[in-house]
Amino acid sequence: MGFSQAQTVAAPKPAFPWDRAPYPVLVADARDAVVQRNDAARALLPGADPGAPLAAVAPAWLAEAHRSLRSAGPHTAPEADAPHRGEIAGRHYEAHPGVRDDGAVAWWLVDDTDRHLAREALHVERERTAFLAEASNVLLSSLNLGRCMDVTAHMAAEHLADAALAIAPSRGHRLPVVTCVRGGTPVLSQETMDPDDVPGLGEALRGFPPVPSRWIDPSTAPEWMVPGDFGPVGSIVITPLPGHGVAAGALVLLRRADSTAFTSEEEVFARLFAARSGAAMSAARLYAEQTALTEVLMRELLPPTLHQISGVDFAGHYRPSADDERIGGDFYDVHPAPVEGEASLVALGDVCGKGLEAAVLTGKIRNTLHALLPLADDHERMLNLLNTALLNSQHTRFATLVLASAVRRGSEVDLRLTSGGHPAPLIVRADGSVEEADTRGTLVGAMPKVSARTAQLTLGPGESCVLYTDGITEARGGPMGDAQFGEERLKRALADCAGMPSEGIAEHVQMLAAQWLGNRRHDDMAVVVISAPRTHHLSAVDGHTRGRFTA
Repeated sequence: MGFSQAQTVAAPKPAFPWDRAPYPVLVADARDAVVQRNDAARALLPGADPGAPLAAVAPAWLAEAHRSLRSAGPHTAPEADAPHRGEIAGRHYEAHPGVRDDGAVAWWLVDDTDRHLAREALHVERERTAFLAEASNVLLSSLNLGRCMDVTAHMAAEHLADAALAIAPSRGHRLPVVTCVRGGTPVLSQETMDPDDVPGLGEALRGFPPVPSRWIDPSTAPEWMVPGDFGPVGSIVITPLPGHGVAAGALVLLRRADSTAFTSEEEVFARLFAARSGAAMSAARLYAEQTALTEVLMRELLPPTLHQISGVDFAGHYRPSADDERIGGDFYDVHPAPVEGEASLVALGDVCGKGLEAAVLTGKIRNTLHALLPLADDHERMLNLLNTALLNSQHTRFATLVLASAVRRGSEVDLRLTSGGHPAPLIVRADGSVEEADTRGTLVGAMPKVSARTAQLTLGPGESCVLYTDGITEARGGPMGDAQFGEERLKRALADCAGMPSEGIAEHVQMLAAQWLGNRRHDDMAVVVISAPRTHHLSAVDGHTRGRFTA
């Protein structure tokens, strides 16, 4: 059974083919007028009726995109299908064009807000990550506290706020403060005030969690906190600069009243920056403290500068095993005579090992010898008491040592020399002959008792006694590269030094040893020269000073 032609009902044809499209679609012709639009486009752009000027009913960015595309022609623009982006009713849209043969353009409007926000968030995070990486590199490139404070204030002002202050813990009653305005240079000042008078500052300097910026009234900011010509403060962030165990200071961020207030995300980011700045400032402060401490200790460990004492010429030279070190296991001291006419005591030694650990034991030996100065007339007793002290300490190292007592008698110098396991001193006579002092002994700090033999001799005018460590004689080098400098070569070198002043002999020995070594590795090297001056009358220098002589 079929239907008649009259009974056939045709389906209604849609007025616009894109009415059922999932996106708003708007068609504008070559005269920039709306031709068609679907229901979704009408809901998005209520005035976009056919015949309406596109510029009157669409956002400016879409109207401009249509004009640009129309003027380029349907076939001449390679980017004709590229989307255009902008905002409509507070949302972000992509407008994808489709150019028709009659010059009209169908614009498909795709809500891209979520993806746009994600792109912006990713861009912000990348910028922040790059900023934190740059901050870490710049801050950690310096161990100077002032430089770290300058960088902290400058980078914070340029990237986080309109102005920033880096505040270090107080020194007495004053707070070091570095202030920087965006586009300016950091300025250091010393502020006398109570941090607890500023809301959040006292807590930050003590390392407590930061007070939220919304709790801080900008009108309470003290005058010293606001840079000159800055204007009214709109919002303040105060956050601690975390250090190693204790706070390294505080970071203050300021924004003007006409700027946006700090968001919670910006405050969190400021704390991330502050963590890096605090670590750098704390490391710089620790380095400064350690440097100051090292300098104090170094003054006690470095060999003293020697010259004439009580009419006797002294000279000393020391070279550590590594060129980047200043101290090691070799040492020497000259203790001036307590009263005129008595002997000055010279000690030269070599601690087993090298580097800082050997230098620590060196310091202990020198201090112990200093305490034993009242017994300076009895070298063997001094060595035994020092031996006992070393055996009773936690150190497992031993040392070799030579003691020399020197006193001026008219134009001559009387010497007493005692070796504790150390190479025997060499005597350079006026005629160029070189003698080995007749003294021997056992190591110090190795056996329960030290046995030693003391040699007594006299230096005539221009004659010298050379005390040295085995770093000189055992230096390996020369033409073949592996030969020891040796005692015989040292004696021949000293024979050429007859009549030279003590300083010249010491320099000559060190120079020859250095030339022999070249750039090869070596042990610590020390040499002390005691000379009887050629002149018959020499005034005493520090002749009545007790204790160790230093420059």
